[in-house]
Order: sequence, then structure tokens, then C-alpha cells
Amino acid sequence: MKRSILLVLLLVAAMIVAPTDAVARKKKSQPEVKNVIMLIGDGMGVAHISALMLEEKYQPINMDRAEAAAMIKTYSANNRVTDSAAAGTALATGTKTGNHYLGVTIEGDTLTSILTRAEQKGMQTAEVVTCYLTHATPAAFYAHVPNRNQYEDIAVEFVTSGIDVAIGGGTRYFAKRNDGRNLIPELEENGYRVVYSLDEMQDISEGRVVALCAEKNLPMATEDRGDYLPNATAKALEILTANCAKEKTGFFMMIEGSLIDVAGHNNNDAQIYAEMKDFDKAVGVAFDYADKHEGTLVVVCADHETGGLSLPSKKTDFTLSESGVEYRYGTTSHSGSMIGALFYGAGAKEFSGIMDNTELSRRIAELLGL
Repeated sequence: MKRSILLVLLLVAAMIVAPTDAVARKKKSQPEVKNVIMLIGDGMGVAHISALMLEEKYQPINMDRAEAAAMIKTYSANNRVTDSAAAGTALATGTKTGNHYLGVTIEGDTLTSILTRAEQKGMQTAEVVTCYLTHATPAAFYAHVPNRNQYEDIAVEFVTSGIDVAIGGGTRYFAKRNDGRNLIPELEENGYRVVYSLDEMQDISEGRVVALCAEKNLPMATEDRGDYLPNATAKALEILTANCAKEKTGFFMMIEGSLIDVAGHNNNDAQIYAEMKDFDKAVGVAFDYADKHEGTLVVVCADHETGGLSLPSKKTDFTLSESGVEYRYGTTSHSGSMIGALFYGAGAKEFSGIMDNTELSRRIAELLGL
């Protein structure tokens, strides 16, 4: 009888211990993520990526190198079609809010972003964008306002955000404000070196830097912008790497191809191609960095789709060797379509399937230990 009781107890213990060991093995097998580079193509739908591939005649693009992929739902707390503020907040904080709200819920509760939590943990942080730094997506990672158009208020929050490296436009909201306040001296008092072009950054290899490269947005890629985004990405990574080596920590970095959205609103084929090609170059810089720096996860996603873009055949006769492709647009606004997400490097295989934009944010934070 005692032997039977002992056997039962041993079996129960085995059933309890086995799952625990399995969980431990699973945790141990997960790659350690030290750095995250999050690239957001504002307004970039799956059709935008397809358009780039078509225009490149299916020669390899950098996004082809992705090791995993997922589909992301984008609706906001009060609208089936999101704007950049609500979508940016979801990606930044892991919580839904209403359109036009940044870093706060509709009820007014303050939300904390991945970037802020990384700062609180002692990590380095950076933003690189082609719009102004106070625009919806970059602001979602540090600001807390009920209306995304409160650009001057957002700029004030940026001064104390703790972001280590920031490159974008927006001089208008820092130095040429309606209230007459000049935030440049305040940035300098907080330890930032403030410059006004990428050229001025060439001799900067470490420390805290803000580059205000335009009064508002940078020029479109079809205009005289050159390789601004990939070059700015590479420079920010150089500075972050030096800072991390000194502080013995990792980093969180957000890069936005901001003007893909403008091209979509304009229903402009040439602008979409040029902005997508430029964004893909920045993706290549990030993937190359992950190859050389163990523990780096690269996430490529969008906040929403803009333009309702589709790519139908020009002809219905599919016996032809080539029928051509048209760019067709369903709207000059945003659509409710899901967007794609691509993953590369440490932790990439942890992502797959269909998920909400808030879940994507939470998974990234979890891998970073935030």
C-alpha cells in the first residue's frame, strides 16, 4: 500500500516538474535580444512592398532577406480605419487609443512607450525620420497629448524625453515657434549637441545629438534628398554603438520612412516607388548591422496603409508573356487593410501569424525585458 502511494506521488511530481522543465528549456532556447531596430514605413501596405518588387523586376531587395513575417491588424480604439497617431501609440505602448491621440488613452490616462521604458532601464534610444520629429509616429514614442497637431507642446516634451540620438526635420517647432520660445538652448542645457544637417554630424561619433535637417519634412525622395534615410540610419547606429559600449547596455531605435504616407495620399506612382526604394535601403543598413552585432532584432512594419493601392494587370489576356501592371488607388486617405511585418536577427522566429499592432509592441518589449 505504501509503495502504491509512493508511486502515485512520484507520478504527480513528475507531471508537475516536467512542464516546469519544458518552460525552462523554452526560455533558455529563446535568443537574447539586446538591441531592437524598428523600421516603420508610414502608410506602407503589402501592395507598396509588391510595387517595389515589381519595379525592381523581382531582383532581390533588402526586405527579401527577412527571416519571418506576420500580418498586423491596425484599427484604433474608436475607428476601424486608424490614423498615424493612434497606430503609432499602439506600436509604441502596446495599448489602443483613439485617432488623433498620442501617448494617452481616450480617457486621458498616460501611456508609457517601449522607448521610454528602455530609457528607464538605462538603454540608449534613437529616432530617425524623414518627417518632423514632432509628427505623429515619432511623437508617439515620447509625447502625451490629446491632439497630434499640438506640435509645439510635443516639442517641449521632446526636450526632456531622454532620447539620445534624433535625426529628422522640425526646426519650425523648436526654434521658430508661435510662442516665441527657443528650445535649442534648452536642448543644449540637457546635454545635446544640436546640428542642422547630416554633414554637420560627420565628426560626431558619440554622445547625445539632435539633427534638425529641415524646417518641417525632409524633401520627397523624388526631389533632392539623396540617400538621407540610409545614411542617417547608419550614422545613428554608429553613435548608439559607441554610447552602448561606454554604458555597457543595449538600445531601442525607431526609424520611419515617413513620406511613403505622403506619396500614398498623393496617389503618386513615382513618389511611392522612390520612397519605398529609399526605405528599403535603410532596411538593408539595419539588416547588415544585425549581421555584425549579435543580439540585434530588426522589425520592419507599418502603422497603416495609405491610398488603397492595388496592382491589377493592364490586360485580361493572360496568354500574353507580359500584360503590364497598373497602380490603382481606392482613396486619397488611409484604408483598413492589414499591413505586413518582417523580422530579422535575434528573436525573429518568435513572430508569425496574424496579430494586433498592440501585441506586436508587447512581444518586442518582452524580448527586450521591458
